[in-house]
Amino acid sequence: MSILVTDTGFLPAPPADAVPLAGIAAHRGVLDLAPTDDPAALRPYLADLTLIRVAFPVFSDGRAFTIARRLRMMGYGGALHAVGPLIADQYAMARRLGFDAVEIPDDLAARQPESQWLFRADWQAHEYQARLRA
Repeated sequence: MSILVTDTGFLPAPPADAVPLAGIAAHRGVLDLAPTDDPAALRPYLADLTLIRVAFPVFSDGRAFTIARRLRMMGYGGALHAVGPLIADQYAMARRLGFDAVEIPDDLAARQPESQWLFRADWQAHEYQARLRA
């Protein structure tokens, strides 16, 4: 089981009937992307997808951040979840780059409780680029 982290706190992650990129042609709805997948391959299917889950194999692998940004720039408007062992300090970055939520393992949620994630839920107020432009 995993925990879904949103701006309002922890929720149980819903079960996902997801397919990998290789199965996209036969399935619409929920897709699991690996950090090595090219989001451009999704262009013809974006309108049919309701949720894309992008894997973070380890918290130090930032390729999924790039994938999220590219998907949003391509016009994807559905739900976008980061899945893996992200840490609370990465939540604001995930939200700024287009993720709607982060799915973390239960053991990580025990080590970094909801209060640590909620502390970073005001991610728009801490956007450093806006402060630099002011």
